Amino acid sequence: MATPRYSLLQRLLHWIIALLVFGLLAMGFTFWGLGFEGVTELFGDQLRDTFYTMHKSFGILLFFLVVLRLLLFRFAPAPAYETPLSGVERVISTTTHVLLYLLMIGIPVGGWLATAISGFPIQFFGWSQPGLDPANKELGEQLFLMHGIGGVVLAALLLLHIGAGLKHWKLKDGIMKRISLP
Repeated sequence: MATPRYSLLQRLLHWIIALLVFGLLAMGFTFWGLGFEGVTELFGDQLRDTFYTMHKSFGILLFFLVVLRLLLFRFAPAPAYETPLSGVERVISTTTHVLLYLLMIGIPVGGWLATAISGFPIQFFGWSQPGLDPANKELGEQLFLMHGIGGVVLAALLLLHIGAGLKHWKLKDGIMKRISLP
């Protein structure tokens, strides 16, 4: 019997989203850890601006890809499990996935709001929209803090998600085959 799998498009989206999230978290934690001045000192003005622009652009792209993935669930729901999950596993899995999706939508929206409210431009690769004028730097700082805390929570949930994936890969119970590319 063949293992039930997500469609190829859903599997591709899963792994593209995973790469985007890892890259965005790495950049975001660098920004957060070093601060604006530290990033400027380490990389210089031009590279710093490129990194911030790429973080914004890929964050917006992540938002749209996650929305697309959620829309695909409407037309192609998750495949059945080859070996059913226990009740506890199902609760943990469902809760983790819901929180991951909420964060992958909420963090980019929060970053967009923090950026705009702070008066910085909203940038999506070659497209740019000015931030709000007058800016509210204090509110922007609060929103950037929430954006960063969201990133920490997302990273923790990703560790749980990856740990569960490794557990099921070791068990060879068919769960990893559902989302694997080959």
